[in-house]
Amino acid sequence: MTLRQLRYLIAVAERGSINAAAQGLYTTQSNVSASIQELEEELGITVFNRTNRGVTLTTEGTELLGYARQVVEQADMLEAHYQGSGKDALRLSVSTQHYAFSVQAFINLLDECEDADYDLTMRETSTGQIIDDVASFRSEVGILYLDSYNSHVLGKAFRDARLVFEPLFEAGVHVFVGEKNPLARKDLIELSDLEGLTRYSFEQGRENSFYYSEEPLSYLPHAKNIRISDRSTLTNLLIHHNGYTLATGVLTSAMQQGIVSVPLDTSRTMRVGYLMHRDRKPSRLLLAYIDELKRIVRENPTISAAPDRSKE
Repeated sequence: MTLRQLRYLIAVAERGSINAAAQGLYTTQSNVSASIQELEEELGITVFNRTNRGVTLTTEGTELLGYARQVVEQADMLEAHYQGSGKDALRLSVSTQHYAFSVQAFINLLDECEDADYDLTMRETSTGQIIDDVASFRSEVGILYLDSYNSHVLGKAFRDARLVFEPLFEAGVHVFVGEKNPLARKDLIELSDLEGLTRYSFEQGRENSFYYSEEPLSYLPHAKNIRISDRSTLTNLLIHHNGYTLATGVLTSAMQQGIVSVPLDTSRTMRVGYLMHRDRKPSRLLLAYIDELKRIVRENPTISAAPDRSKE
């Protein structure tokens, strides 16, 4: 077993395909494929399930990836120390629902990396993919929400994958509409006000279940629906059409022009937090990212921060 094999393993797991890993490593696909095969033969396990759509980690591969990350991180620290560079290569991979605060914390984190080499990844993706990313060690942390409707199903998925959810804040459900929408002039919106309007929601890929929806109250029937995959499309739809979406009420910087957030008349609340694997020791950069998330939450007057358990 070599460090190169472990580095190739990590790259393939993070990128989801051997070809993408080879491009990122500036080597050939055959080199990466042969290296992974040699590792599998040496250990007597199958690390990846291979399909036409890419590769996914097996159960044994997921376990091996956890050990591989620890070995490579320690090796990088040794190299940096004894080569006299004084710099560690910083790595962080985040998978998140479409929240501006999680992206802003990621951007602010660049100040922590100014004097170091780094390899950072931010994925805005579906709920199911977030769980898969953290469970397979593709991402160190995932950002998503729970409420009284989805917590039973998602909680079981977390436990099955050995994941831990730590709440960041709670928020009432809000309606996002364009400033020209008649509902933008209301102080409080009733569910009946939404009848006849187009509902915008983020599509969830294979996990097309109400429990995995990024928007609360998704199980309520609605005649007009548009599903999207990115926040810029949502912004354009809200500004130019009289549709709506449901969220925490925390507007993104891109949405602040032309978008209005109005509370919905419901007792339901959203508990937004971060997801981590039980078997993964958080890196220094991950801890800094979590601290930045908490700082942004504390400074936002529209949401209530969850208690800081680290001080208990």
